[in-house]
Amino acid sequence: MKKDYDKIAEIERAIKQKYGSDAIQNPAKSWTEEKEKDYLEQLQELNEKRNKQYAVDQKVEVDGFLVTRKLLIKENKINCPICCTRLKTARDDIYTNKFDCCEKCFIEYVEDREKRWLEGWRPIQGEN
Repeated sequence: MKKDYDKIAEIERAIKQKYGSDAIQNPAKSWTEEKEKDYLEQLQELNEKRNKQYAVDQKVEVDGFLVTRKLLIKENKINCPICCTRLKTARDDIYTNKFDCCEKCFIEYVEDREKRWLEGWRPIQGEN
Protein backbone atom coordinates (compact mmCIF):
# COMPACT_ATOMS: atom_id res chain seq x y z
CA MET A 1 0.00 0.00 0.00
CA LYS A 2 1.35 3.38 -1.00
CA LYS A 3 1.50 6.12 1.67
CA ASP A 4 -0.30 9.34 0.93
CA TYR A 5 2.14 11.89 2.37
CA ASP A 6 -0.18 14.81 1.63
CA LYS A 7 -2.92 13.20 3.74
CA ILE A 8 -0.46 12.54 6.60
CA ALA A 9 0.75 16.18 6.49
CA GLU A 10 -2.86 17.40 6.48
CA ILE A 11 -3.68 15.31 9.57
CA GLU A 12 -0.55 16.54 11.36
CA ARG A 13 -1.47 20.16 10.61
CA ALA A 14 -4.98 19.61 11.98
CA ILE A 15 -3.58 18.01 15.17
CA LYS A 16 -1.08 20.85 15.58
CA GLN A 17 -3.78 23.46 15.12
CA LYS A 18 -6.13 21.81 17.63
CA TYR A 19 -3.66 20.57 20.31
CA GLY A 20 -0.46 22.55 19.74
CA SER A 21 2.97 21.70 18.37
CA ASP A 22 3.86 19.45 21.33
CA ALA A 23 1.23 16.93 20.20
CA ILE A 24 3.04 16.09 16.97
CA GLN A 25 6.62 15.93 18.28
CA ASN A 26 8.49 12.69 18.65
CA PRO A 27 8.44 11.72 22.37
CA ALA A 28 12.09 10.66 22.22
CA LYS A 29 13.07 14.25 21.40
CA SER A 30 12.81 15.43 25.02
CA TRP A 31 13.88 12.13 26.67
CA THR A 32 17.14 12.39 28.64
CA GLU A 33 19.36 10.03 30.64
CA GLU A 34 18.02 11.59 33.85
CA LYS A 35 14.42 10.90 32.82
CA GLU A 36 15.38 7.33 31.92
CA LYS A 37 16.95 6.84 35.36
CA ASP A 38 13.86 8.27 37.12
CA TYR A 39 11.60 6.06 35.02
CA LEU A 40 13.56 2.91 35.89
CA GLU A 41 13.49 3.80 39.60
CA GLN A 42 9.72 4.32 39.48
CA LEU A 43 9.31 1.02 37.64
CA GLN A 44 11.35 -0.78 40.30
CA GLU A 45 9.25 0.79 43.10
CA LEU A 46 6.07 -0.28 41.34
CA ASN A 47 7.31 -3.85 41.03
CA GLU A 48 8.24 -3.94 44.73
CA LYS A 49 4.74 -2.72 45.68
CA ARG A 50 3.13 -5.34 43.43
CA ASN A 51 5.29 -8.09 44.95
CA LYS A 52 4.32 -7.03 48.48
CA GLN A 53 0.64 -6.94 47.51
CA TYR A 54 0.93 -10.37 45.90
CA ALA A 55 2.43 -11.77 49.12
CA VAL A 56 -0.47 -10.37 51.13
CA ASP A 57 -3.13 -11.55 48.66
CA GLN A 58 -1.69 -15.04 48.46
CA LYS A 59 -4.10 -17.74 49.61
CA VAL A 60 -3.20 -20.16 52.41
CA GLU A 61 -5.05 -23.32 53.41
CA VAL A 62 -6.43 -23.17 56.96
CA ASP A 63 -8.55 -26.07 58.21
CA GLY A 64 -9.43 -27.07 54.66
CA PHE A 65 -10.33 -23.54 53.51
CA LEU A 66 -8.35 -21.13 51.36
CA VAL A 67 -7.89 -17.81 53.17
CA THR A 68 -5.90 -14.74 52.11
CA ARG A 69 -2.86 -13.93 54.20
CA LYS A 70 -4.31 -10.47 54.78
CA LEU A 71 -7.05 -12.00 56.95
CA LEU A 72 -4.52 -13.98 58.96
CA ILE A 73 -2.32 -10.94 59.58
CA LYS A 74 -5.24 -8.70 60.60
CA GLU A 75 -5.42 -8.07 64.32
CA ASN A 76 -8.86 -8.85 65.70
CA LYS A 77 -9.95 -6.40 68.36
CA ILE A 78 -12.65 -7.54 70.74
CA ASN A 79 -13.00 -4.47 72.96
CA CYS A 80 -13.01 -0.75 72.27
CA PRO A 81 -9.62 0.70 73.34
CA ILE A 82 -11.34 3.83 74.71
CA CYS A 83 -14.33 2.58 76.74
CA CYS A 84 -13.41 -1.14 76.93
CA THR A 85 -16.90 -2.27 75.88
CA ARG A 86 -17.31 -5.27 73.61
CA LEU A 87 -17.46 -4.54 69.86
CA LYS A 88 -20.77 -6.00 68.71
CA THR A 89 -21.93 -4.46 65.44
CA ALA A 90 -20.50 -4.01 61.98
CA ARG A 91 -20.51 -0.26 62.57
CA ASP A 92 -18.29 -0.80 65.61
CA ASP A 93 -15.86 -2.67 63.35
CA ILE A 94 -15.88 0.13 60.79
CA TYR A 95 -15.19 2.83 63.39
CA THR A 96 -12.55 0.66 65.05
CA ASN A 97 -10.70 0.21 61.75
CA LYS A 98 -10.83 3.90 60.89
CA PHE A 99 -10.68 5.70 64.26
CA ASP A 100 -9.63 3.00 66.74
CA CYS A 101 -12.84 3.33 68.79
CA CYS A 102 -16.40 1.98 68.85
CA GLU A 103 -19.44 3.76 67.38
CA LYS A 104 -20.49 5.17 70.79
CA CYS A 105 -17.03 6.65 71.41
CA PHE A 106 -16.95 7.98 67.84
CA ILE A 107 -20.18 9.88 68.43
CA GLU A 108 -19.10 11.12 71.86
CA TYR A 109 -15.44 12.03 71.22
CA VAL A 110 -14.59 12.02 67.50
CA GLU A 111 -17.57 13.30 65.51
CA ASP A 112 -17.00 16.91 64.37
CA ARG A 113 -13.52 16.78 66.02
CA GLU A 114 -11.85 14.36 63.64
CA LYS A 115 -8.80 16.54 63.08
CA ARG A 116 -8.03 16.63 66.80
CA TRP A 117 -8.59 12.86 67.07
CA LEU A 118 -6.31 12.09 64.13
CA GLU A 119 -3.61 14.32 65.67
CA GLY A 120 -3.57 11.96 68.66
CA TRP A 121 -5.94 13.40 71.26
CA ARG A 122 -7.69 10.77 73.43
CA PRO A 123 -9.98 11.17 76.47
CA ILE A 124 -8.49 10.67 79.93
CA GLN A 125 -9.20 7.14 81.20
CA GLY A 126 -11.32 8.25 84.22
CA GLU A 127 -13.32 10.58 81.96
CA ASN A 128 -15.15 7.88 80.01
